[in-house]
Amino acid sequence: MVTARAAATFGPVGRSAAAARGFVRDALLSWGLPEVVDDAVVLVSELVTNAVVHAGTAAEVCCLREDETVRVEVTDHHPERGLPAFADVPDAGVERYADPDDEGGRGLLMCSALSSCWGVEYAAGRKTVWFRLALPDHVIGTRYAEPAAPGDELPSTDGPVHVAVVQVDEHARVLAWNPDAEALFRHRPEDVLGRPWAEFAAWPQSAGIGLGLDETLRLARWEGSFGLRRGDGLTVEVYGVQIRVRDAEGVPSTLCLLVREVDRAVLRSPARTHGGDPAGPADAPLDLLAGAAAPDDLGALLQRTVERARDLLDADAAYLLLVTDDESEFEVRAATGLTAGRRRYDRFPVDPNRSRFDAARLPTVHEDLAARPAPVPLLNGSGLRSLITVPLKVDGRLIGSLGVAAAPPGRYDNEDALRLQFAADRVALALESARLAELERLRRGSLSFLVEASELLAGTLEHEQTLALMAQMAVPTLASWCAVYTSGEQGGPASLAFVLHQDEDRIDPLRYVLDKIPAPEADPAGTRFWTAPADAARTGGLADSPELAGLLGETVVLPLAARNRVIGLLVLGAPAGVRFRQEMLELAEDLSRRAALALDNSRLYSERTATSQALQRSLLPPELPEIPGVEVDVFYQAAGEGNEVGGDFYDLFPIREGTYGFAIGDVCGTGPEAASVTGLARHSLRLLAREGLDAPQVLRRLNAAILDEGSRSRFLTLLYGELTPRADGCTELSLVCAGHPLPLRLRVDGQVDQAATPQPLLGVMEDLELTAEHLVLQPGEVLLCVTDGVTERREGLRMLGDDGLAQVLTGCTGLTAGAVAARVQRAVERFAPEPPSDDMAILTLRVPAQRAC
Repeated sequence: MVTARAAATFGPVGRSAAAARGFVRDALLSWGLPEVVDDAVVLVSELVTNAVVHAGTAAEVCCLREDETVRVEVTDHHPERGLPAFADVPDAGVERYADPDDEGGRGLLMCSALSSCWGVEYAAGRKTVWFRLALPDHVIGTRYAEPAAPGDELPSTDGPVHVAVVQVDEHARVLAWNPDAEALFRHRPEDVLGRPWAEFAAWPQSAGIGLGLDETLRLARWEGSFGLRRGDGLTVEVYGVQIRVRDAEGVPSTLCLLVREVDRAVLRSPARTHGGDPAGPADAPLDLLAGAAAPDDLGALLQRTVERARDLLDADAAYLLLVTDDESEFEVRAATGLTAGRRRYDRFPVDPNRSRFDAARLPTVHEDLAARPAPVPLLNGSGLRSLITVPLKVDGRLIGSLGVAAAPPGRYDNEDALRLQFAADRVALALESARLAELERLRRGSLSFLVEASELLAGTLEHEQTLALMAQMAVPTLASWCAVYTSGEQGGPASLAFVLHQDEDRIDPLRYVLDKIPAPEADPAGTRFWTAPADAARTGGLADSPELAGLLGETVVLPLAARNRVIGLLVLGAPAGVRFRQEMLELAEDLSRRAALALDNSRLYSERTATSQALQRSLLPPELPEIPGVEVDVFYQAAGEGNEVGGDFYDLFPIREGTYGFAIGDVCGTGPEAASVTGLARHSLRLLAREGLDAPQVLRRLNAAILDEGSRSRFLTLLYGELTPRADGCTELSLVCAGHPLPLRLRVDGQVDQAATPQPLLGVMEDLELTAEHLVLQPGEVLLCVTDGVTERREGLRMLGDDGLAQVLTGCTGLTAGAVAARVQRAVERFAPEPPSDDMAILTLRVPAQRAC
């Protein structure tokens, strides 16, 4: 009878075998069957490898718990593979049997050796290999015991031992919190229930390296050391056992049993022994790789190594240092049993100028650190007195150092040091291979990161968007939070410009703290550390607040230097208890250099855009004057992104009392070059008209001024006129149309006709014969003046033209001047799907229909 079932499918990739091993291990442990885990994992690993590597198909793994056995099935989709040939097979040469020495059939050979029974079942397009493992008889009574020991060899404690019980739900939020947890960690239950467990657990693995907190919470069982943040802001090291359980409804959760690190003997599982012996001989070689993590997971491999070194030598603490790239410093990469203040990635010199007996390249036994301190200050103030340090070497090159420490003095001798050195020699190559693999991953990831950052930063010239991109690039890849300061004008203090945290709910509290402190000072030489945020939070009593708890740890300031000057600061922050790795700082420096150049480019672009827009706005006429008895409206649009003024222009201004001048023109071309002639024309018209010259004289003088510009001159089409409202409600007009699209007159009855005749354009010939044309606008009539951006609007071979414009104007009878301009503008926009490519100006004059003349 099947009492439990677990199934999963694994794709045809290299890591599927490892994933399948983890799946089977978790399933059997969650069923409380540790006795059969090892055999089941070995067999499943071989069978899944056969399926995904040799057969090249996906593998389906199914675990079935029965009354007295466990049945495991592995199914692939390559049924034509042969069975292994055994000695009692009559004819092993037929195709249905495989070579017994071939790698592909060993999984079945192992099934025969390890399982109580096994078999192969074939179906259409699939093959299933199954095996059964007998469950051991359940014996009531003692399962494990250690012999009696003298009192001085028992684990010691300095007071009552508190065992904290914390239950975490499937969403990694605290579900239960017992009184011992409150006593150990100084958090009341009402303050922690429902909050994420990650806010309290200071997990030892960095992001992307080793098992993270979320991964371990999903394991069937986990045991080890990590930090936990207390209510007073300190982080204490704890030893924990995590067990995955399910409630009556099948909802999973994780039960965490926690004690102080010094009390780990209460929870620590006994080491596995072979052959039924309770313990091996004292001089047996140490194996630091047994049960280690995946060989390409450096963080987990280092942590497992120090934990095994501590346990195998019955120590109180252990640490592992790796040398930096320049081999001048040690970097703390893994530790267990040390105080929370000893953080990963702390650095110490390799040769601190001590005697040869303290040299890091030799195994060393320190009998009493109280009498003679260790060369590495990692143990200062820890209360540990005995220490063994051994070098990690590969091909004679120092790659690191392994240290094991105990509280009593004189605990270790030379024999222990030699055993540890032998174990270190065996593990060094695996650690170096994992380290090189990690460096290669970091290098590839860094290059990809910088390429992406460069592309994103180069994709915008907007200042605010550049600031946001800088912060988004840094968080969470490089840091948990980021702030960008920009330098003030003329050497003034830097100001906070942008703040980002990976948790959006913490952005405002973080900005509040940063606003309370002065901006950091720039160091052009490079990165420097900054403690002001954390100090300000502690001084203001904010460090323990829910909004800032665990937020402010190590903080670094990087200058944003471009074109030989510092234009800002990039501030990166890590959570409490986390230190920046040197590789991350180097990557941050590369990012800051690229970001500084992008920020300076955006600043220059913004400044020049503002200057250009200010100059362009100066070329536009001021507010249009109100003319008694005449409605006036203007629509203007310059071609080109960022241009407010182009080659088209308009103007309306008073000449003398009761008479007003108006103009609409088009300079050859678009953009700033055409706008320069626009300014000349508009200001010249105002000046000449107010000198008392009539319309033809004004245009002839303007023509001479344009020709005087020489090579910078451009020809100009211009409609210039003077209007004088009359007491009877009509308006007299005097017009000169110099090469410009002719103005159109809309009569009250809807008839449209041309209001002027064409004359020579300006800027081409010196002697111009120009004459003024006169007309009177009756009440209700409209005079429409446009540039060629309206009449030459195109879609393919079609063009709006004068006839199309006249047709649009015909439908504007009775509309106000503003409504006429708006309708013409909409007609131009809708004539073609693409936006207009030429400057466009529309000037509308209308005499209100008050009374007839």
